[in-house]
Amino acid sequence: MSFKQFSTIVIASAVSSVVAVVAYQNFFPQKNTVQIVENAPVKYTALSAENVGTLQPIDFRYAAATATPSVVHIKSAFKVEPVRYNPNDPMRQFFGEDFFRYFQGPNPYQNQPKVATGSGVIVSEDGYIVTNNHVVENANEIYVTLHNNKTFKAKVIGRDADTDLALVKIEGEKFPSVNFANSDSVMIGEWVMAVGNPFNLASTVTAGIVSAKARSINILGHGQASKGSAIESFIQTDAAVNPGNSGGALVNIGGELIGINTAIASPTGSYAGYSFAVPSNIVRKVIFDLQKFGVTQRGFLGVQIRAVDNELANKAGLDKPMGVYVEQINEGSAGKDAGLQSKDIITKINGVNVNSAPELQEQVANYRPGDKISVEYLRDGKLAKTTVVLKNKYNTTATVDSNRDILGALGLDIEELSAKEKAQLGVESGVKVNNIKPGKIAEFTDIKKGFVITQIDDQPVNNVNDFLNVLKSKNGKVMVEGIYPNKPMSYLYAFKM
Repeated sequence: MSFKQFSTIVIASAVSSVVAVVAYQNFFPQKNTVQIVENAPVKYTALSAENVGTLQPIDFRYAAATATPSVVHIKSAFKVEPVRYNPNDPMRQFFGEDFFRYFQGPNPYQNQPKVATGSGVIVSEDGYIVTNNHVVENANEIYVTLHNNKTFKAKVIGRDADTDLALVKIEGEKFPSVNFANSDSVMIGEWVMAVGNPFNLASTVTAGIVSAKARSINILGHGQASKGSAIESFIQTDAAVNPGNSGGALVNIGGELIGINTAIASPTGSYAGYSFAVPSNIVRKVIFDLQKFGVTQRGFLGVQIRAVDNELANKAGLDKPMGVYVEQINEGSAGKDAGLQSKDIITKINGVNVNSAPELQEQVANYRPGDKISVEYLRDGKLAKTTVVLKNKYNTTATVDSNRDILGALGLDIEELSAKEKAQLGVESGVKVNNIKPGKIAEFTDIKKGFVITQIDDQPVNNVNDFLNVLKSKNGKVMVEGIYPNKPMSYLYAFKM
């Protein structure tokens, strides 16, 4: 083949190729997209400490099926108390009731009940249910709706404001109850699921991880009655929790209870990223106390504490901040009897490390007055250990009965009137207030020492037992009526139980 023929073939091939490309682009336009497919292995989060480093799929179906039947919807009804006036008010006696009715007019909403909703968790087959104290605190009637839509009327067995927990009961048997897990074993980063009734949406589940433990957010114990005794050692999660979830379950992926959902951190009132639950170990201990004693049996060290910061660590010669610093020891306290001193640094309670006040409170809260606990501490750089016999808030090792706890919560010392005193005062019943201490009476009323309580919610109070028995059945607003010696009129005071 000559060079001329070869050149002609090459040129013709090139022209053909160009024509073909141009024709293809004009008649078969293509999208200017590049797609790259890469088959990369999927990595799953570890389920537990035993599976760290292994690849395990996360599936909440078993947890939801296990825990959801034991979570209930709670509706609390609150009666709006009618306005009550002192019948001996000289202004009302002078002008008459018609004068006040004319200007005030009737209030059509005065007797309308209010309703609040929340969640609860069945903890035993015979109908005991744990929820938050704030869900049922002032309720006149409580209704519980189960997962199968059956509704029961419930009664309050006991409440504990220090942990924001309450125990209620419905009548029946073979209810689906939850299994408890050891909340001390819960790990940061662990998958969890929240079960509750947010916004009245029944049986809602959400998932997240444990964000932190032993978290304090300063929402409990603002009143004088519980000042200094509130326990805030919450499990913090990022599982979505909203109004209505209060009292619901926080469970692990095995469907076991690790906490009772109690609060959210939010500027709007709705979920904004973090929720908080009372650890299940505290829940188990509190509900046992409420069921057996009617009140929580709290053991106290009797010390004032704070976390160890860098400054305290340097002064104590520590390499890093650790433990809980004892600022003060209360006289007659369990800690004092065991030889603890101010400036000690408590590092362990019964072998469990404590590095913050909430962690220490959580561990001590698991025990009752009279229980012995081991306390390890640093003093002058040397490690020491002692055994502490815990005491109650009255600095004894005795079990606190509900009667004494009522008087303690109110902050009252009372005594019965003699027949002579009743005759002098012109009353048929009554108990005299001998002393007022920090408590609900001092916080919410102006009752003074010497006041004679004659009636509670229109029920006569003949003696101390009457006073205690009437208040035992109260849950919400209480109206107290009585007189002061040498004063011609009676007085009404109101407070909440």
